[in-house]
Amino acid sequence: MKSLISSFILSESIISTETKIKAMRPKIEKLITHARNGSLSKIRLLRKSLTEPITQKLINQIAPRYKERGGGYTRIHKLPPRLSDGAKMAKIEFI
Repeated sequence: MKSLISSFILSESIISTETKIKAMRPKIEKLITHARNGSLSKIRLLRKSLTEPITQKLINQIAPRYKERGGGYTRIHKLPPRLSDGAKMAKIEFI
């Protein structure tokens, strides 16, 4: 899950199975809320769970976009099932 979240923050959209994306969404929302706050304790929480370049991108580029927004920073689009095994696919992106 940690690598999926890191990839999502770096690329700002990612395609995966619907189950993984639905499990990842609340974690992303909490990370953005911590980054929006910007206090030292919240930044330390972010650095504990993410690497330094990803934390910096989250704090400097992504969180300022949502200063006035109360929540709901991501959007999930459902995609057609995967051909090989028929798994439900989805795309998550920042609003």
